[in-house]
Amino acid sequence: MAAGTGSVRAGSGRLDVHRAPGEPCGAVLFLHGGRADGLAPPPRVGLPALRMRPFRAAVRRGLGDRPVVSASVRYRHRGWNGRHAHAAADARAALDELAPLLGGAPVVLVGHSMGGRAALAAAGHPLVAGVVALAPWCRPDDDTAHLHGRALALLHDEHDRVTDARATWVFGARAAGAGARVRAVAMPRGGHTMLRGARHWHRLTAEFAAAILDGRPLPSPPGTLGIGP
Repeated sequence: MAAGTGSVRAGSGRLDVHRAPGEPCGAVLFLHGGRADGLAPPPRVGLPALRMRPFRAAVRRGLGDRPVVSASVRYRHRGWNGRHAHAAADARAALDELAPLLGGAPVVLVGHSMGGRAALAAAGHPLVAGVVALAPWCRPDDDTAHLHGRALALLHDEHDRVTDARATWVFGARAAGAGARVRAVAMPRGGHTMLRGARHWHRLTAEFAAAILDGRPLPSPPGTLGIGP
């Protein structure tokens, strides 16, 4: 794909490419939130997708003039849907579609809520260097073995009433035990929507994404918990 901007649906439609520079050094793939259950397709422009736009802009600014592909996962269904884990399957399919653009360059996954869970589940894909999970939906039975060698930044407001920050911290500790490099950050505000203190969320996401792409140590901002090395 030639260098450019704008949204282009690739392959089977699991991938929307927003920016595809020539000879990219990496990619950031965004995954918006959803529902526990729901087989209807998500709207093309819905609130969960709109919520990720300022994160995309912040990450792009933070990366400066580096040639990095920006793309989003396009889900088939609104919901995770139990054992089907549709969002995770779509994330893996999107990564497969992204591969021809990258020539082996690394990918950072940035996911919110259900998208955070999907990102963490798909992070065993060979392209993935790490994940920035925003108020992720973590479950005690979610696997962590595939996260060995990955970098994980877990950002959560402990006042979130939709997803449980404590479950995120437990997941982070399990991932660290499996060999992931983990930074867990208790955000001072923002709840689940991340609207209050939004600039703080955006800035940290951009900083973590850049560090993962560059292969640098993960930052330890205020609020970092004692999880992992």
